[in-house]
Amino acid sequence: MSLKDITPDMVTIWQWGAISLNATIVFTWIVMALIIVISWLVTRSLSVDAQASRWQTLLEVLVGGIRNQIREVSRQDPDRYLPFIGTLFLFIAVSNLLTLFPVYIPPTGSLSTTTALAICVFVAVPVYGIIDLGLLGYLKLYIQPTIFMLPFNILGELSRTLALAVRLFGNIMSGTKILAILLAVMPFFFPILMRALGLLTGLIQAYIFAILAMVYIASATRVREEREQGAQMTTSPETNQPHDPLKGDNL
Repeated sequence: MSLKDITPDMVTIWQWGAISLNATIVFTWIVMALIIVISWLVTRSLSVDAQASRWQTLLEVLVGGIRNQIREVSRQDPDRYLPFIGTLFLFIAVSNLLTLFPVYIPPTGSLSTTTALAICVFVAVPVYGIIDLGLLGYLKLYIQPTIFMLPFNILGELSRTLALAVRLFGNIMSGTKILAILLAVMPFFFPILMRALGLLTGLIQAYIFAILAMVYIASATRVREEREQGAQMTTSPETNQPHDPLKGDNL
């Protein structure tokens, strides 16, 4: 098995001198263009009437489902995370669903693509954490529960980013290769079954990637929510005085 059979990075679609476009870049552009065009077509005539179009209804169901999942995982306002998590999910899901077309090679089967997505999550975690906790407050998380945990917490950040990239790459790449092998062995029956299972696996992988990204971000921002909840528990709502939650009396 050559590198061309493992990653679309080695499949050259177009080349002019030293400039070349591989399958990962071309199909990534196709996926992005498809998402942009569909988004424009669906949102250009939004309506608040009860008789909304089918595409608008589908969009509302999709966005509502993503918002509910973000709220359940983070237990925070989902709107601030919806653009980032929703984009991750839609890009991975559309990339995997397009494997229905024979000539298509999913860019999520490339380690460079999954690494880029994981790096986005790696950058988003401290960005959301610093916005919520401030720079010093976020950096203090790395020395919890003691300062001796600093190297282990840093290694944990790096290792989970690597795991996020390799998990998606491994699942999509292996599914594509198994389908190619079965297509050569049993060209009529097994490919149809495996393609259906591949679509299901692709959606599950998009869901897992988005959920893990949300879990990582929530772990960096939930401290502020816990502080706010703790402050509310120790403050009487009527008198705004410090309140002992065990005794039920104002201090």
